[in-house]
Amino acid sequence: MSSTTVELTKDNFDQTMTEHDFVLIDFWATWCGPCRQFAPVYEKAAEANPDLVFGKVDTEAQPELAAAFGIQSIPTLMIVRDQVAVFAQPGALPAEALEDVIGQARKLDMDEVRKSVAEQQAQADGSDQ
Repeated sequence: MSSTTVELTKDNFDQTMTEHDFVLIDFWATWCGPCRQFAPVYEKAAEANPDLVFGKVDTEAQPELAAAFGIQSIPTLMIVRDQVAVFAQPGALPAEALEDVIGQARKLDMDEVRKSVAEQQAQADGSDQ
């Protein structure tokens, strides 16, 4: 980990999500070649966006977190805003794509996102009966 990224563990994950309204999470493992290729891109984005929290979850050391988010391939990038996952995609993104995704996530109207999530939840609850 560098000074620009935070190691996320089951011990600090909830607190990090609660205390910060915009968190990027890189799910990775030391043995993963694409993860190692993505790491410097992620670090550079962290340096360029000091107002955001860039977390890293080592899926080998934190299997519970990986399982909780249904991570099936790594690297997987997830963006959480206001405790709502607004982006999740496996694969190592090139720098331009990562900056684009961060820009799009910054522009989201979180009131609209929460409304949409609530509507989807209501529909799911209705179809369960």
